[in-house]
Amino acid sequence: MFNLHPLTQESNFFGMSDKKKLHNHRREYDKNIIHEHTMPEDPLLVFHDWLEEAIKLIHDDATAMVLSTVASNKQPSSRIVLLKEIDDEGLTFFSNYESRKGMELQQNDMASVLFYWKEMDRQVRIEGKLRKTSSAVSDTYFESRPEDSRIAAIISRQSAVIKDRSELDAAFTAYKKKNSKSKPIRPDHWGGYQLIPEYFEFWQGRPNRLHDRFIYVLENEMWTTKRLAP
Repeated sequence: MFNLHPLTQESNFFGMSDKKKLHNHRREYDKNIIHEHTMPEDPLLVFHDWLEEAIKLIHDDATAMVLSTVASNKQPSSRIVLLKEIDDEGLTFFSNYESRKGMELQQNDMASVLFYWKEMDRQVRIEGKLRKTSSAVSDTYFESRPEDSRIAAIISRQSAVIKDRSELDAAFTAYKKKNSKSKPIRPDHWGGYQLIPEYFEFWQGRPNRLHDRFIYVLENEMWTTKRLAP
């Protein structure tokens, strides 16, 4: 069991009693501008260009995105997943279908993802429906992963409560010992999801908090564009 210690005024998270010190924790945003007349009609083209810039500049974790889902009781939850494929239909990531996110997506297939690239003062929010990818797509990606990552996907009951770390390590070691002469095969409970976008928001930080916000909304199979106030 974890030992929990209540926060007190003398020993709070910040080590100070004056919480207002966070009020002055700020910076200016001045790295770029969104010009409406330069934005393509297809938001996936904009996203692809922004993502390429992010990958060149940031290198690590530029493809990390916050995935938000909502359960049947209307409780939202968020976690970071990695974008692994992008095409004309949408964005693909891979996960355990029996995880919390998987269970919530069975109840409600609407979701959103958020990319935040601090080095560029940019955010991209994308909303739409999630669907499972084909087995072939899931198999291809699974086989591209390092062997130990494949084993981890097989032995981990993602989101389930476990006794301690040793339970996880023991399962990993036991699998490797038992299957040392065969390659890990993708389990049925693990595979891809593709987000089919219906909404994009491109956010560019600007001075004085007068940020640029530009949205694309899918209406009658056509993208309409609007600028939002910051």
